[in-house]
Amino acid sequence: MQQKILLVDGMALLFRGFFATSYRGNFMLNEDGVPTNGVYQFFRYLLDAVDTFQPSHVICCWDMGSKTFRTTMYDNYKANRSEPPTELIPQFDLVREVVDAFDMPNIGIENFEADDCIGTLAKQFSHDHEVMILTGDQDILQLIDPGISVIIMRKGMGNYEVFDSENFYEKKGLQPRQIIDLKGLMGDTADNYPGVKGIGEKTALKLLQEYQSIDGLLENIDTLPKGIQTKIKSNLDLLHLSRNLAEIRCDVPVEVSLEKALWNVNREKVKQKLTQLKMNHLEKLLS
Repeated sequence: MQQKILLVDGMALLFRGFFATSYRGNFMLNEDGVPTNGVYQFFRYLLDAVDTFQPSHVICCWDMGSKTFRTTMYDNYKANRSEPPTELIPQFDLVREVVDAFDMPNIGIENFEADDCIGTLAKQFSHDHEVMILTGDQDILQLIDPGISVIIMRKGMGNYEVFDSENFYEKKGLQPRQIIDLKGLMGDTADNYPGVKGIGEKTALKLLQEYQSIDGLLENIDTLPKGIQTKIKSNLDLLHLSRNLAEIRCDVPVEVSLEKALWNVNREKVKQKLTQLKMNHLEKLLS
């Protein structure tokens, strides 16, 4: 029987929730004075998405620290990111504890990013089931396939844009896999890798619409305008590096039993956990 599986980008929801609720410097605190605003908003987002998209199974994926195979490939990968705010740091463990109480699998693998876990699980499950990925991160759009859709959270609660293999080209002017080559050409300032210096999104999009891929582009490099030829030829190493950094791995050593991911909340268990963590103020989310 086909199931409807929601894969959640945990860090994307937690960071989004933290900054959405802390911009005035007000932090919801538990009885020990530990900030809980990010955890609270994380669950608001999650429960709203479950209510909206009605999955049968939910799995949450996490980054496991800043060092991954990508930082080994390129020292400066994400090096422009500042340390998380001190009020957020204790919430990394708190949110996973509450996720556990919801009987949702908490998935994370050393040396890989949450995206790689999401990509691997999405490919595994989409053979037999419908997979939806909940995130605010546009990089994940490269995973769209028949059977895999991506729910991008927009500003404001309950505001989603759903991309799937039917509507993606119409919305983006590319096929999902071409997102990898787009990033290879233009780089990514958020993840701090360069792409080809002097080629922005507009030019990269135009080149891929004409030549389909970086490989197609390089095969026809002599037909390109001289300026673009020069830029590509003088940044070939960075082009290949950036493409490798942009690609989400779908072959990481992760497996989840669907049985363990069934969405079936035991409210008493969650309430007990919230009491133990002195976060009873979160109980209103369960009503």
